Amino acid sequence: MLMMLLVWILCYAIVTEACLQCDQSISNMHEDFILSISTVADQINLRTIMEAAHASYKKESQKWKGVIDPTTFYKAKTEYQNEFKRWLALERSGAITVEAISIMNKGKTILNKHLDTFINQGLCPNKCGLLNRRVMDCITCRYKMYSCPSPSGQEDCGEYPVKAEEEGQAVLDCYQPWHSLLLGNREYHYSWAPAVPKDRKLSESDFKVLVVMEDSFMVLNQLRLDDQGAYRCSLQGKDGTIFYKVTYVLTVTPKPTKISRPLTILPSLTPDDDESLFQRSEGVLVPLMATVTALSLAGSLAFAFVLGKMIIKRRTRKQTTRMEEEEDNTAFSVTETAHSK
Repeated sequence: MLMMLLVWILCYAIVTEACLQCDQSISNMHEDFILSISTVADQINLRTIMEAAHASYKKESQKWKGVIDPTTFYKAKTEYQNEFKRWLALERSGAITVEAISIMNKGKTILNKHLDTFINQGLCPNKCGLLNRRVMDCITCRYKMYSCPSPSGQEDCGEYPVKAEEEGQAVLDCYQPWHSLLLGNREYHYSWAPAVPKDRKLSESDFKVLVVMEDSFMVLNQLRLDDQGAYRCSLQGKDGTIFYKVTYVLTVTPKPTKISRPLTILPSLTPDDDESLFQRSEGVLVPLMATVTALSLAGSLAFAFVLGKMIIKRRTRKQTTRMEEEEDNTAFSVTETAHSK
């Protein structure tokens, strides 16, 4: 029975759990499970199965390039641990060694799923350029550098046109998502070469370094016509290794010019025109001033007349009121005298 289990494991069971043995928590979980078995014979059988499985992990891991990244490793490990704990909580009716095969097969399925996605989609996501990334070696259980060369075999990742208006702004950004996976320190180098005729190809000597920085983007403000040309962005390591290079061809369109209207210049006056204008002005101003003066005098007299009338009416009204008050007082006095007698 034991030999049959060993053959099944070595040939079918956990062959794709190649990197799970690298995690100490997985090994401890397996060890705790073995020690929880009541019979010594089953413990020996399970330990033999686990040791044989761990040996097969390293061999079969080569089918998946023998590497895994930290993110995929964490996902696979966590899912397997949760599945193993759920399996431990189940009630068992058959032989423990046979039931152990089912959870090992589940671990194979879990790791197969994650490794298939990682190797085919995530290991080398660079469509151009060079990617040196950090991965775990499933043979030694140590991290190492894995190199992903450019699929096209070319260092240059192409040219892209950029258009902007004079006195406007242009933003150049050569960041790619896989840049964050690069191992080691790196910097973005921006250089510029002036526009050249289409029949002439730019050389490396035409480019002048503009800036070296950790940020991937560069902002060009207040653009002028002589700012147009080729802007090259290259991502380089401290040792000068070029991981990514792209060129932006900037075209600056002239700003629309304002249409200026011609100024209307009046002809200058001659001395004869000045004298004639003065004479005509004098002939018009004298009668106008006389008319204004006469109207002012007439208005003043009318105002004085109306004001005098108003003053006379006010005085007459006051005198009438005073006389009426005196008559009333006289009549009141006569009445009082008559009553006293």
